[in-house]
Amino acid sequence: MTTIAPAARLAGAPRTYPPRAAVISWIFFDWAAQPYFTLITTFVFAPYFATSIAPDPATGQSLWGFAMAAAGMAIALLSPVLGAIADASGRRKPWIAAFGAVLVVASCTLWIGKPGDHAIIPPLLIAVALASVGAEFATVFNNAMMPTLVPPERIGRLSGTGWATGYIGGIVSLIIVLGFFAANPETGRTLLGFTPLFGLDPVTHEGDRAAGPLTGLWFIVFVTPMFLFTPDYPAKRPVREALHEGLADLKQSLKDLPQQKSLAAFLLANMIYTDGLVSLFAFGGIYAAGTFGWHTIQIGTFGIILAIAGTFGAWLGGKLDDYLGPKRVIAGSMLILLLSVAAILLVDKDSVLFVKVAPPVPGGPLFGAAAERAYIVLGCLIGAAGGPLQAASRTLLIRLAPKDCIAQYFGLFALTGKVTSFIGPLLIGVITAVTASQKAGMAVLVVFFVTGFALLMRVRE
Repeated sequence: MTTIAPAARLAGAPRTYPPRAAVISWIFFDWAAQPYFTLITTFVFAPYFATSIAPDPATGQSLWGFAMAAAGMAIALLSPVLGAIADASGRRKPWIAAFGAVLVVASCTLWIGKPGDHAIIPPLLIAVALASVGAEFATVFNNAMMPTLVPPERIGRLSGTGWATGYIGGIVSLIIVLGFFAANPETGRTLLGFTPLFGLDPVTHEGDRAAGPLTGLWFIVFVTPMFLFTPDYPAKRPVREALHEGLADLKQSLKDLPQQKSLAAFLLANMIYTDGLVSLFAFGGIYAAGTFGWHTIQIGTFGIILAIAGTFGAWLGGKLDDYLGPKRVIAGSMLILLLSVAAILLVDKDSVLFVKVAPPVPGGPLFGAAAERAYIVLGCLIGAAGGPLQAASRTLLIRLAPKDCIAQYFGLFALTGKVTSFIGPLLIGVITAVTASQKAGMAVLVVFFVTGFALLMRVRE
């Protein structure tokens, strides 16, 4: 297995970068991991859980929020520690493999989620939380490989291309589930008009439940090229020594962070706006299911449309990142998200921005109602802005963080993305439970984007 020496190894020597195949293989990590976010947390399993397993959609949204909050707390507490240890030990791939295995096993477990079986809710939520931990930690160490792959002036394009590739992977996986696995219980047909493959039963929602095993298998297949062709950092020292040194380095970095004002301001801003974005994506499908009565096919089609918008947004955002700088891309993306969320709160099944419209007709054409079409347009804006926001955030970190501690700072990046990530889902869950209103629960997201934008303005590249 080839390795790449750290930048500081040969001071003054020209930097060399791996071949194109290594970079493409790294990009495919985003493709490999995306179905967890697309199929499980957003468009297939989460809405299925809320509408068919939980007692009612509001309770389902609340329970799902608590599970995501628990996962966020675990990620927040452990990510900077693991990143610091990885910097001290050198290698990234063993960590990606370990947490990828957690993602695979936990995702496959979701197959047990039968409709109406309330006894299965606790183990399902535990599996979802573990899968989230696996996906997020694997991503931390994959992100830390970026500076060794391309020159600094191409980091934005690399990050944006990775996000765009991930969105395409999400689209393909969603088409597979909707077109060949998940069928309408009433008609027994998938979105493409087929009977489900492998004899999957529409009545027991086996097509929706198959999203879990498909996510695990997908990850195994498409992450393999990264392990085969993308160089890793060289091993530095044994894990025990790395543990001691990594924790000491982390302690010193946290002590020095207040002196790095722009980096500290960015991490704080990332903490706020990432919480809002993750909560928006996590509950967007559930919110649509409760507002319009959408089921898997409608929500999945909505997801495909959003992912297409996200693909173009991430690709364009990567180019703008290198041209304008990541801070401007983040700020613009946040403004679009803020306005879109505010508008979505003014869309109901029989009204759009205070204007009364005809509600959806049962059995009518797909997205035939004006309110549904308005929701899709706003969702496309969210999808197009979400990709550049996340891609530009990781390139801004690379520009601000010390190069010899990049995994540690990606751990802190994950920390700030997760340390309060339980607050968004928790607030949505609590407010939804107290008010019995999904709209009231989602309204809290406006505060996150406004606060994140204000903090970002204090960052100097």
